[in-house]
Amino acid sequence: MKNTTLLPYLTAMGIDVFAPRQSTAATTAIIPPTLNWERLQQQAATCQRCSLHQTRTQTVFGVGNRQAALMIIGEAPGFYEDQQGMPFVGRAGQLLTAMLQAIGLAREDVYIANILKCRPPNNRDPLPEEVQSCTPFLEQQITLIQPKLLLAVGRIAAHYLLKQKSSLETLRGKIHYFSKSHTPLIVTFHPAYLLRNPQDKKKALIDLQFVHDTLQPIH
Repeated sequence: MKNTTLLPYLTAMGIDVFAPRQSTAATTAIIPPTLNWERLQQQAATCQRCSLHQTRTQTVFGVGNRQAALMIIGEAPGFYEDQQGMPFVGRAGQLLTAMLQAIGLAREDVYIANILKCRPPNNRDPLPEEVQSCTPFLEQQITLIQPKLLLAVGRIAAHYLLKQKSSLETLRGKIHYFSKSHTPLIVTFHPAYLLRNPQDKKKALIDLQFVHDTLQPIH
């Protein structure tokens, strides 16, 4: 990104950023014929593998371009996500939208999902048994989409996808790989964290520039 024009839609982030290069378009993915989106979504909607089904309003399966080059993976649905059935809505969702726009992407260009499909009570961290029960849905989503790059937002998502417990600061700024598919993976802050810690928004923009630059040769 050049040091020229500030992006007006990032005013909500409270920082100055540079104008993006050309918008990156999603590439076409090959969907294995043995997998089926509708069947997978129905299985998630009726899942009772863990106790979270007892307290959810509805499952939050995922949303976006099913042929996306970039797949964003968060932790778990929050209150508004549970009410609306969509990931990353409310203030955190608005910030995520602004973060994507910083690198020339719209929400419709990417696919967004979470580690868990159901909201943990009081937005607590997912329990290991909940992650174990729920992540087969996410793994099948990754298989169906075949993204060129994964972006893990937040500690919980990064730890699951990378099977390690290193700090977020240690994981940032590097290309990792999701072991199940060997898909390249980048780690950044969760938008909800950035709302509480706005001083780290500039670090997040560095991560997003890394995402942008990594996607360029892939396309």
